Amino acid sequence: MDDDTSNERPEDEARHAERLAIRKRAMDLLARREHARAELVTKLKKHEYAADDIEAVLDGLVEDGLQSDARYAEAAVASKARRGIGPIRIRAELRGAGVGDGEIEAALADAGVDWDELAEAARRKRFGAELPADFPARAKQMRFLQRRGFDADQLAAAFDD
Repeated sequence: MDDDTSNERPEDEARHAERLAIRKRAMDLLARREHARAELVTKLKKHEYAADDIEAVLDGLVEDGLQSDARYAEAAVASKARRGIGPIRIRAELRGAGVGDGEIEAALADAGVDWDELAEAARRKRFGAELPADFPARAKQMRFLQRRGFDADQLAAAFDD
């Protein structure tokens, strides 16, 4: 019976050590900026950690309040809005990062951003205060705002006199 315990114990210690290493690496990443859970999984898998160990460690980080997709979404929305990025593109980028639709929509709603005003500010910053005089210039500015992630209503608001 003592032999069975001694055989399992080094494995348990090795698994514990590996999970500590995973936690340390994840904490290092989180110290720099917020990360979505899926981002952390991708980055940690590059170090060839076992998937079940990664999941267990990330579950612990969520329980400890150290990792949150909702907090990541809030930070990303605020950062991208400051850079003049619209809600359509933000939504797509957050989905690409593995954030759930519920967290995305909550972050967009709670951001307190006037998207119409942001679209207008992005247009003014890029093209100046004067509205375009002809259709080709207007179309060019609209394409710019569409690439930035603004919808049709926000585009219309950006061109209101």
